[in-house]
Amino acid sequence: MSGKFFWYELLTSDPEAARKFYGNVIGWGIQDGTDGYRLFTTQSRGVAGLMELPEHLREAKVPPHWVGYISVDDVDDAVEEIEEEDGAVHREPFEIPGVIRLAVVADPQGAVFVVAKGLMENAPPPLPQGTPGTVGWHELYAEDAVDAFDFYESLFGWNKTEAMDMGPRGVYQMFASGGPTTGGMMNKPEEMPMPAWLFYFNVPALDAAVDQIKAGGGHIIMGPMEVPGGQWIVNATDPQGAHFALVAPKR
Repeated sequence: MSGKFFWYELLTSDPEAARKFYGNVIGWGIQDGTDGYRLFTTQSRGVAGLMELPEHLREAKVPPHWVGYISVDDVDDAVEEIEEEDGAVHREPFEIPGVIRLAVVADPQGAVFVVAKGLMENAPPPLPQGTPGTVGWHELYAEDAVDAFDFYESLFGWNKTEAMDMGPRGVYQMFASGGPTTGGMMNKPEEMPMPAWLFYFNVPALDAAVDQIKAGGGHIIMGPMEVPGGQWIVNATDPQGAHFALVAPKR
């Protein structure tokens, strides 16, 4: 369905080290693709991509990071609208024949994402919500979360759901994209260099995954902590510096 996150990709300085780290932390398998592209898998299904950080991004001092793909009906139309709304286009639309058409863009505050349209016939349906190894939550750290929501609402038709007052940090605004609540937006902390999306990967239990993060050379930024609804989360960086998060139904 248009307007939904449907794919996630890690661009890293060391793909082999990342493969081992996330395999231990999240339980992902790995599947080789083409031109050095790999798939992280759960239940033998690809759920995320893994690739080496391109040379032009290294030269620009862009650190390893995760990026999310949002589905659109027409990539070129979406790019035009993003530009009209003062967003940025980092890579113009291009196509992997028979697989996907995509463009790398950013919202007006600088948070990067990908707009894409899958071209594969008979693509399998997504795994059920909450399946270990899939993404359970999408979180935007914005310069101004109110303005950010307006942008995504206009572009993708997202709607507001619950909201939480976070005091000096403003309101944590949750959102949905044609179904149940799938994420939230908040004002970023001052120490965070720029707005960005953060993705929470589902794991069965948090403490074992936290132990693997530490054993694998990653770093815990926040947590473990319980959130409304009874789930547990942790924010972390992998050994190459990419920011990610985990969510689980128990410690």
